[in-house]
Amino acid sequence: MESKDKIAISDIVRDLELNVVYQPEGKEFFVKSQDVNRTGLALAGYFEYFAFDRIQIIGKGEYTYFKNIDKERRRQILDKLFSYDIPALIVTRGLKIDDDILDAAKRHGRVLISSERNTTRFINKISNYLDNRLAPHITIHGVLVDVYGIGVLIKGESSIGKSETALELIQKGHRLVADDAVEIIKLDDDRLVGQAPELLKHYMEIRGIGIIDVRSLYGVGAIKNIKEIGLVLELESWNQEKYYDRLGLDKEYETILGKEVEKLVVPVKPGRNTAMIVEVAAMNHRQKIMGYDAAIEFTKKLSQTIQK
Repeated sequence: MESKDKIAISDIVRDLELNVVYQPEGKEFFVKSQDVNRTGLALAGYFEYFAFDRIQIIGKGEYTYFKNIDKERRRQILDKLFSYDIPALIVTRGLKIDDDILDAAKRHGRVLISSERNTTRFINKISNYLDNRLAPHITIHGVLVDVYGIGVLIKGESSIGKSETALELIQKGHRLVADDAVEIIKLDDDRLVGQAPELLKHYMEIRGIGIIDVRSLYGVGAIKNIKEIGLVLELESWNQEKYYDRLGLDKEYETILGKEVEKLVVPVKPGRNTAMIVEVAAMNHRQKIMGYDAAIEFTKKLSQTIQK
């Protein structure tokens, strides 16, 4: 399991196209929290429970209120604010940063940034950015395909036929998300989304052919950049001595980044149409989400028949 525990402020400035008003030379600053903090209470002089480890944001409301405070009180509040080890202070809406704010940032060696964006939209943008960059994530061996709207993660030992199955699904009109390596990110504590590493996006490895570019061969409709994972399908070589569930009543789950995802084990042998099985599994999973479980309904009817 991997998890980025911090992001450099310089990366945020570059990726979100922000303007650095002041940053101490020769020093890099980092943020470790996925949350941001509006500094309204702090600028009013209330620092109890001050979340100083977050990026601090000043919008129009805080900016207008702070302008009406007398000069000496402003200086006291700014010295208190910048005495905390804050990652950065960002002023939105392109508001003019007053000289006393800039002077206080320089005195305490803190980063001061401005943005032209509307405050609410900026908070949404930077929150999504921090969630994606700081969320727990892991890279696993497998193939992720969007089948009938369900993100199906296909796993299995090497050469079992994962990529070939995915290729047949693409030919049937489904979409490839990632082949060989799948980056899985945990968002909002309960959502697992998968994507391909930047280097491998849109590419597949087919034994005997080599590397193919799915986007070039099948068009942009055959790919998807990111998809929530709803089902894990494990392909394994058919074992005559192993019991395989024939009704679908035995629920099995795989834990990924602390979240359980329903898992199906599909035995593979010559003559079996694995791609078709994946399609049926995805459609059946959608039915379950909508409240209909064929296995349970069949068992009920069987029990009623036996009782009669």
